[in-house]
Amino acid sequence: MKELIEYIAKSITDKPDQVVVTESQEEGRTVLRLDVAPEDKGKVIGRQGRVVQAMRTLLRVAAVKKGTRATLEIPSDRPPPPEQ
Repeated sequence: MKELIEYIAKSITDKPDQVVVTESQEEGRTVLRLDVAPEDKGKVIGRQGRVVQAMRTLLRVAAVKKGTRATLEIPSDRPPPPEQ
């Protein structure tokens, strides 16, 4: 599954050498985190999030075939909002 996301991301970015996919297990599911160059983030997310949604759909299908659950996260460069 990690290889699938990495392949897709490297195919659509201008700087494929900066694509990093990390995999971890959290609460019985696989979590993939996709890091790309800041200028490629828009391409990976796509208009109204369509590209990343398509990637998440493909990831879910691959996970179901393996009998597991998986999610895709793209970390934000923005700091978290201050707590009130």
